[in-house]
Amino acid sequence: MLKRFEHDTVLELRLDHPPANALSPAIIAELLGAVRDGQDGGAEAMILSGIPGMFSAGLDVPAMLTLDEVGIRRTWDDYLELTRTLACSKLPVAAAITGHSPAGGAVLALFCDQRVMAEEGYRIGLNEVAVGLPVPPLVLAAVGRLVGPHQAERLCVRGLMLTGVEARAVGLVDRLMPTEEVVDRALAWCNELLELPRNAMAETRWEARRDLRDLFDFDAAETSERLTRRWFSDETQAVLRSLAERLRDHR
Repeated sequence: MLKRFEHDTVLELRLDHPPANALSPAIIAELLGAVRDGQDGGAEAMILSGIPGMFSAGLDVPAMLTLDEVGIRRTWDDYLELTRTLACSKLPVAAAITGHSPAGGAVLALFCDQRVMAEEGYRIGLNEVAVGLPVPPLVLAAVGRLVGPHQAERLCVRGLMLTGVEARAVGLVDRLMPTEEVVDRALAWCNELLELPRNAMAETRWEARRDLRDLFDFDAAETSERLTRRWFSDETQAVLRSLAERLRDHR
């Protein structure tokens, strides 16, 4: 489900769980462990990538619908910790967005340093509202950090899915490339950063991302509890089960 590639001192973590690279509880936990290991294992930068055509479709709704309250709470705990670990990484992290990236997939990219997206008609966006989930304040703020508060409101309230060109125009992604060049461009960005005077770059980057780290100054347990309650609300369950049925019909 997760492959590791070493490009000299740059570690690539590739989500490889076709067809959708959906974030099941197991994949979230594995990715969290891999990001932590990468920071402690001698890498100098990291890339988070997906398979051609799909970065990640977000949370694995059918799998999560089988979980009880304890399992959902644990999943939210791990997912919040994964975003925190990306935001607080001492290593530069590039998101190589190799295809579609809705909801949870887009959220992962938000907390990376750089976002390189495939340009061939793929879409990215925060469409949680469309599947019955409110966008957490943490995510709203992270979107606003990239696109500004008014654009964040527009994108998240309506759950808009943007083309690469639209996402680049508002600042949600940094670079567009042909799919086969996305990882190479992300790698080049990492190496360009690592060629700079290392301490000066690292200290400046750390200070520049202080506002992103500060977003995690909240009660994570309370946030997980609130997300869990929302997950089991009648409205959200109805929308999620309808989505799961549509997904099964497309298989």
